Amino acid sequence: MTAVDPARAACPAPPHETERVLLGHGSGGRLSAELLGHVLLPALGAPPDAVAEDAAVVTVAGAELVLTTDAFVVDPLVFPGGDIGRLAVHGTVNDLAMMGAAPVALALAYIIEEGFPIADLRRHTASAGAAAAEAGVRIATGDTKVVGRGAADGLYVTTTGLGRRLPGARMSAGAARPGDAVLLSGPIGRHGMAILGARESLGFEAEIASDTRSLHRLAAAMVARGGAALHAMRDPTRGGLAAALNEIAAASAVGIMIDEEAVPVPALVAAACDLLGLDPLHVANEGCLVAMVAADAADATLATMRATPEGRDAVRLGTVVADHPGRVVMHTLMGGRRVVDVLVGEQLPRIC
Repeated sequence: MTAVDPARAACPAPPHETERVLLGHGSGGRLSAELLGHVLLPALGAPPDAVAEDAAVVTVAGAELVLTTDAFVVDPLVFPGGDIGRLAVHGTVNDLAMMGAAPVALALAYIIEEGFPIADLRRHTASAGAAAAEAGVRIATGDTKVVGRGAADGLYVTTTGLGRRLPGARMSAGAARPGDAVLLSGPIGRHGMAILGARESLGFEAEIASDTRSLHRLAAAMVARGGAALHAMRDPTRGGLAAALNEIAAASAVGIMIDEEAVPVPALVAAACDLLGLDPLHVANEGCLVAMVAADAADATLATMRATPEGRDAVRLGTVVADHPGRVVMHTLMGGRRVVDVLVGEQLPRIC
């Protein structure tokens, strides 16, 4: 019998690149965290123990303002349930909302590839304007740049959002405490699977539509109900629910226990993930949030969430614990436990 070289038999893994940026650095997983923590934040003089938030709180003349910025490079630009214009507005408003802020104004900047159809540019801009109007926020300023053919993938959008922090809002990714209830506002996985289905022309029997929408009204209702009992909030976008929970667990130095049975995964999303070998916990979302709420306020906050259109399907996922700090553990349907980790880079179908 011929001996098998273990190196050749092993499942191939991407090399751990340290000198060049990889596509996986933008995935929201471990490579993204390393890029932020080892390269970008140190270069900006941030302290090594800085907590990464969805937005920054800035005090001006005694008023707490919230500032955030984001970039959108979605492919395709139009997908079931939305397009890059709506996505840019929703994503920016939601980052403000996760810090308990009501949106005040947005800035919208374009990088446009030469040859991009004017009709499409008009469509995406009108879509952004409509999404802003629905959210009750003004697009106050912006910019456009045009680059040569092949230098951009059609259209890139950068947004900046300014918000006013609501009275009583004190949420932070580093403020979760043992005993907190873990609440989720609705089903997961629709946005990522809608994008993947449209991009790869997978032809699912029934169309999966993105859940992209603004969450600031839901967040405001939760702040009004929970106040100081609302400890942390995140919208699980890149990296999915798994990344959001791990970020909170790491920043707060706590453990998080969730129940697989409680995780709401739409049947179409579950079937598509099974077909492609994907884990719904790692699939991006654009219309739900996860919150850590003090146990004695959890039931009232959950009822408040369910009374809103954005949170009508809210569920209690689990509990924040003192054990295994920095880790997320799930009680599985089989009666066991498994660690819910973040991916190194992009999630791919299991092939080995």
